Amino acid sequence: MDYLFNNSVGIKLNADQVAQEAIDFINADENCNYKIIIGTDSQAAADKTADFVTAIVIYRVGNGGRYFWRRIANDKKFHTLRNRIWQEALMSLDIAKQFIESLQKISHDELVLSAGIDMEEHPVSKLSDRVDFEIHIDVGENGATKAIIQELVGMVRANNFGVKTKPDSYAASKVADRHV
Repeated sequence: MDYLFNNSVGIKLNADQVAQEAIDFINADENCNYKIIIGTDSQAAADKTADFVTAIVIYRVGNGGRYFWRRIANDKKFHTLRNRIWQEALMSLDIAKQFIESLQKISHDELVLSAGIDMEEHPVSKLSDRVDFEIHIDVGENGATKAIIQELVGMVRANNFGVKTKPDSYAASKVADRHV
């Protein structure tokens, strides 16, 4: 991750610092389960460029959480909503993969990504027994993005990540959206 992330009070952190914050938060209460969720939202400009905001959410299931976010101004032109939404999903996948690498490097294998998980039996990739990993994409059945839901969900699942769409994709549609 080349870009700095902001925490909730505006302090800028690099990838390793975000990973350390996540690990510290998870280790603070070992009796809870956690979800690490990545989601990206964007805002198109009049000149067809877009700003993208990616959020990393560490959710202590049933008991709050923390999040980190980054904004990238993109000079590339996005002539269709489809292209922009695809870019959001690709950015989320890229950050997720890089974040897993940072977590593994910082934790010294304390959190290890399990391989060979049956996606039918357990649709969310595991980092440990207490941490699930998800990608949230900003598409839903009721809007202009409904035509591309299946292809985006398929792409995320093909990369071995659990996936949520609207109305359950809060990392993209609520957290990232708040900073666009």
